[in-house]
Amino acid sequence: MKTILKHFNDLTEEQRSQLFQLQSLYQDWNLKINVVSRKDIDELYLRHVMHSLGIAKVISFNPGSRIIDIGTGGGFPGIPLAILFPESQFHLVDSIGKKIKVVDEVVKGLDLKNVISTHSRAESIQGKYDFIVSRAVARMDTFVSWVRHLVAKKNNHEMRNGILYLKGGDLTEELSNYPKANIIPLSTYFEEPYFETKSVVHLPLKYRGK
Repeated sequence: MKTILKHFNDLTEEQRSQLFQLQSLYQDWNLKINVVSRKDIDELYLRHVMHSLGIAKVISFNPGSRIIDIGTGGGFPGIPLAILFPESQFHLVDSIGKKIKVVDEVVKGLDLKNVISTHSRAESIQGKYDFIVSRAVARMDTFVSWVRHLVAKKNNHEMRNGILYLKGGDLTEELSNYPKANIIPLSTYFEEPYFETKSVVHLPLKYRGK
């Protein structure tokens, strides 16, 4: 938690309290439904919370923004981002029902008013969103095929609507078909060794009307 406060030092008391509660909420629910690996639960703030908040270093979501988190698992990156941007709306989606149950319980425990969740595959979701966020649930080409119908027409940020993807390693080959993709290394913002190979990939997507 100290590491979070070092990198995000303008949090409100409520945001600090909500972030502080994440450890006990996930430790409790992880005993019932394993959504965070056993070795990672002790590194929750570094490997999950701070990693999720890497997106907040590359964009500040405007009030009224709509963000969808596809393959959210236990709620990452969606829940930490929802804490940081209480005036934006977050839709957390996962195809595994027990993971969405954990999301719902954590959201309830934190009293987050700006989060909804759906147990579904991405292809079945309707609606339009400013950004689709995720933590490397598939290769980019596969992910794009799942989510490109979700992008809103109107841009409300300087950054174009599309995907904000948390990825690791060498992305040259995977992104070779996406010349407009922008790779932003998280080591730009976080000096911790864990982030040396981690990036946020912004891929603008065109609106597809239906």
